[in-house]
Amino acid sequence: MTLLSLRGLTAGYLGVPVIHDVDLTVEPGEVVALLGPNGAGKTTALLAVSGLLPISGGSIEVFGTEVHAGRRPKLSGVWGLARQGLAHVPEDRGLFFDLTGAENLRLGQPRRRSSADLDRVLEWFPALAKILDRKAGLLSGGEQQMLALARAVINRPKLLLVDEMSLGLAPIIVEGLLPVLRSIADETDAGVLVVEQHVSLVLSISDRAYLLNRGRVAHAGSASDIAADAARLEANYLGTTPDP
Repeated sequence: MTLLSLRGLTAGYLGVPVIHDVDLTVEPGEVVALLGPNGAGKTTALLAVSGLLPISGGSIEVFGTEVHAGRRPKLSGVWGLARQGLAHVPEDRGLFFDLTGAENLRLGQPRRRSSADLDRVLEWFPALAKILDRKAGLLSGGEQQMLALARAVINRPKLLLVDEMSLGLAPIIVEGLLPVLRSIADETDAGVLVVEQHVSLVLSISDRAYLLNRGRVAHAGSASDIAADAARLEANYLGTTPDP
């Protein structure tokens, strides 16, 4: 079953479209990169999928069910998507800074908590064990991002949306975190849709990628093919015309 399907998606803010006619899919066990320059509409697309932003055209199917079709879903719809298995790590990380790492993780766990869930998360993020008793607001940027990802996956999502994971982080930190997304997809069969500015790094762990430019899909294909087409990538980010 396709986990996410966007068909002709158009959405924006205050009646002004930011993305136009976007088609995109995510399958189980896939890591899909959503790439493009600042302002291309990447965050807008993720907010629309999560039900946090109304759409003005097209449709969104999550887990085989159409959940958004030209109108803002009710608040219960947003929580319903989370209960069905959609997790979203926003670019601001969405942590409760006055709570400890352990308390943030408990908020992400299902009612029937299992120590096995925490054990599995600590396998992916072993450094978390040292910061569980510290308040999230006192953690470094890399530690906060690690905690945000851990809180999202502790509830065993079927579809994980990750927005600008590297924002404010040193490249060496990103190099350690991005492969974890590959492990999560491989080990749990979850689908991952990731927005990321470290293009070469994210393509190295992705199956497929979509390039957004000015709110539209400029190109889509396998991650390896897109990574090999340096001229197209440069044109997409710099607004130039690729050599034939």
